[in-house]
Amino acid sequence: MTPDKVAFYRENGFIVIEDAVDPDTLRGLIRETVALCRGERGPIQGVTPADPSESDDDVMKRYLCIHFPHKLSPVMLAALALPSIVEVLTAIIGPNVKCMQSMLFIKASGKPGQAWHQDEYYIPTRDRSLTGAWIAMDDATVENGCLWVIPGSHKHGILWPQHQQRDPRFDCAGEATMFPYTDEDAVPVEVKAGSIVFFNGYLLHRSLPNYARSGYRRSLVNHYMSAESLLPWFISDQVHGPVSALDYRDIVMIAGQDPYAWKGIEERAAPHVRPSGEGGCGNIERNAEALKYRNMVLLEEDHD
Repeated sequence: MTPDKVAFYRENGFIVIEDAVDPDTLRGLIRETVALCRGERGPIQGVTPADPSESDDDVMKRYLCIHFPHKLSPVMLAALALPSIVEVLTAIIGPNVKCMQSMLFIKASGKPGQAWHQDEYYIPTRDRSLTGAWIAMDDATVENGCLWVIPGSHKHGILWPQHQQRDPRFDCAGEATMFPYTDEDAVPVEVKAGSIVFFNGYLLHRSLPNYARSGYRRSLVNHYMSAESLLPWFISDQVHGPVSALDYRDIVMIAGQDPYAWKGIEERAAPHVRPSGEGGCGNIERNAEALKYRNMVLLEEDHD
């Protein structure tokens, strides 16, 4: 991460680092993807353990995305702190960095994309340090549903409102609205397998469906932020007290020191399948169910 690369990230809100993951690590991530989809690493809400007679392809095609795979897979856990990731994040965030989420996208041919959104809308860091690391496990192209970004859109520092979209191209997540850009302002981020796309939590981005006749657009997407900041994420409305209590502590430190280590680490999230909403999300009940999955605390919290 040279000063020029840091400046590019600051200006555009994203940067692509090529050859950031070595081939052996990449093969290991793909093997783990198969194992997770087959239910071989432990229970995942929404995953049905595969029959031995089912092919790996048939099993992977069932799922669009699995949240928190690092909870079950040591390989995915190790990938949170790849040297290339640590180098970039300590340059653009600071010396102390924590991770709060991983998402494994399988995205077989025909699977939907995601509408325009900002990750900060879902993960409320509010200190503008939220950064995604999008690890390409396959070549990502326009045809198979690569990322599209609007360069510089992060600089407003505004969370644009979302609405329930009804576009059959996208999964059941909401769509950002009222921002001062059009689709013509977007650029595709086509990358080779082994590349990592880093992007700011306020950056507007989306992906279109996998229109390729076969194959996948697999990626492991991890989210990070400054360890100096609190994370009021998945905090129940029943929690009362000072702001300092509103701090999600199901985290993994990947660089530096944890200033709040005295709070300890909690196990709050569990792996689960993200509803894909194939065929459109116009159905309000279906969308409400998707939002419930997105916002639910999967391990019951004790408030005593």
